[in-house]
Amino acid sequence: MARTATAAVPRAPGLLRAALLLLLLVAACRGAAGAPVASELRCQCLQTSERIPFKQIQSVEVTTPGAHCAQTEVIATLKNGRDVCLNPEAPMVKKMIEKMLNKGGAN
Repeated sequence: MARTATAAVPRAPGLLRAALLLLLLVAACRGAAGAPVASELRCQCLQTSERIPFKQIQSVEVTTPGAHCAQTEVIATLKNGRDVCLNPEAPMVKKMIEKMLNKGGAN
């Protein structure tokens, strides 16, 4: 019986450490609720395209510079469901955004 009693003694500190670690993890998770996910804190467009036929575009999302990304991003969703990043400095993209703003202002 002496062997089982000595074997149980080293386990107790291990269980205590595991319980404390679990409590710390739970507390950390509660504190992180609502915190932004790391993938939201970066630019979405790594490459941009200059030209996409206007007829293929279903919708366009313009993201202004902010904490997540220092540059303006223009993301077009095509009718086939694919997302394409457009160069916001391209003349065709500027003209497209201007038309969309004018059309939205008329309504």
